[in-house]
Amino acid sequence: MAQTQHKCQVTSLDHLVLTVSDIKRTLTFYQETLGMQVDRFNAADGSTRWALKFGQSKINLHQSGQEFEPKAARPTSGSADICFVSDSDIQQWQEHFGKQGVKIEMGPVTRTGALGKLISLYIRDPDGNLIEVAQQQS
Repeated sequence: MAQTQHKCQVTSLDHLVLTVSDIKRTLTFYQETLGMQVDRFNAADGSTRWALKFGQSKINLHQSGQEFEPKAARPTSGSADICFVSDSDIQQWQEHFGKQGVKIEMGPVTRTGALGKLISLYIRDPDGNLIEVAQQQS
């Protein structure tokens, strides 16, 4: 596919939204398993919402069946496939997941990410979303 020049283009990901079956369980998993920071915030409409922060990005959480507007056309828990990049060695992640009792679905395996070669492990969050934790390779 040929690359086209656009006057307007995006430069980074600010946040994404996960629809989940249990916000508290999700917060605990991502905080304890992936080291994300729990963020309770008040949205512009005055509602209290929950998010998970990491690096310069965050994941906003929507409770399944109680999603905030606007929302995805078909919000569904367990439908995401997300890759997170870490500076930590992949062997440390294997040990960490073992101590946490988190089953590794696959890995370590070599993959190609946005910036090149990755070594990755795949796990699942409480809703069954596929989570890839990757270490950038030189």
